[in-house]
Amino acid sequence: MQQLLDQAVKESLALLPTLREFGPRLEQLGQLLLTCWSGRGKVLIAGNGGSMSDAMHFAEELTVRFKKNRKALAAICLCDPAAITCAGNDFGYETIFERQVEAIGNPGDVLVVFTTSGNSKNILRAVDLAKSQKLKTVAFLGNTGGAAAGRCDLEFVIQSTSTARIQEAHKLLFHTACEWIDSKV
Repeated sequence: MQQLLDQAVKESLALLPTLREFGPRLEQLGQLLLTCWSGRGKVLIAGNGGSMSDAMHFAEELTVRFKKNRKALAAICLCDPAAITCAGNDFGYETIFERQVEAIGNPGDVLVVFTTSGNSKNILRAVDLAKSQKLKTVAFLGNTGGAAAGRCDLEFVIQSTSTARIQEAHKLLFHTACEWIDSKV
């Protein structure tokens, strides 16, 4: 166990300094979200597996609270099991987020996606539809960004092949964005 923990800490310590480069982009994210909310828009957030957990976590930090009590901010994680299983059954798993974006996404809204590989077909389809519906798009990616690289308006690509380290870095970034947002609303 100690050896595994030591390795995880070593990997995290090597990755953490590289996240500093995202400071300006995180501020862009914060401004993008504030602009969305100022127009009465909403943030839609999606991911698969552990990335869905991150999507849920980010959404609740925005709608409920992060560090301070403030007004609720419109954010929805696209994780309704009925919508997911219905879309998956009727149209195929690759449509589970796309159908939800089609139903509730409006121009001026923001779609935020989490995918460590960047290759999840259901995420790619949701991004493409969101762009066609004039939503702004943001991606939290890993490794090289996969097929999602270059597809979104704003991207955070964590240069690691470890899914766990990528997700930990994503969490640090969105928590930092939440702290910045808390200071502005």
